Amino acid sequence: MSLPPGPVASLNEIALDEALDVLDPLRHLRTDASDFARDDEDTVVVPSQPRSILGETIRLMFPVDSPLVSISLKVDASHGCGGIAWPAGEVLSNYIAFRGTRYLQGKKIVEVGSGTGLVGLVAGALGGTVWITDQAPLLGIMQQNVTLNNLQSCVSVHELNWGETPPSDIPPPELILAADCVYFEPAFPLLVQTLSEMAVGGSTEILFCYKKRRKADKRFFTMLKKKFSWEEVEDDPNREIYNREAISLLTLTKRP
Repeated sequence: MSLPPGPVASLNEIALDEALDVLDPLRHLRTDASDFARDDEDTVVVPSQPRSILGETIRLMFPVDSPLVSISLKVDASHGCGGIAWPAGEVLSNYIAFRGTRYLQGKKIVEVGSGTGLVGLVAGALGGTVWITDQAPLLGIMQQNVTLNNLQSCVSVHELNWGETPPSDIPPPELILAADCVYFEPAFPLLVQTLSEMAVGGSTEILFCYKKRRKADKRFFTMLKKKFSWEEVEDDPNREIYNREAISLLTLTKRP
């Protein structure tokens, strides 16, 4: 019995996407009209980076409408896509700053996929005890940013590869922060595994911010729903603004 052409074409397209991702993990972050001409409304085109960013320092303030904290951030694209500031990281930083010190003071907080460390730095500046984590090539820029903001007393840098056992010197967190971690499809199950291992039942709060970029993102949430339920954050006054940019901020709850 022959299959209808639609499903076959869809499976072939998925296989091709996965093969291309392995060859060029950042390809879906580049704007290419030929790539998007065939996509439907599920796909949002991500603007291409106008130039290389190497060794620059920027200053960001949160929340943007009434700043409580100012962060100096070294950005450097030579470390890969994690070495620069991405929109979902700024959205999550702004939200936790909006919640303020009363929300973060004294909490044990882990940021996964930290990149430059921006979100974790904001959490530390507002009273949290924070572990920012990522792969080895990004540890240097994260440590520089911790030092640049004089947050050594409350923000620690650790290597954490998704899918591996978290370091023993990172305690069970009360809050997990994740921003712009949905971009490389082979890492999807590894990210879900790490979030599941670090979350202590329903007592660990997880704030998960991501920008919708392509149809493959749906596969991540198919994996995620096996371990977590989620709902959109509704008390962020900027929600309508960033939703228009295809950015969502979610709270995840681990399933029993």
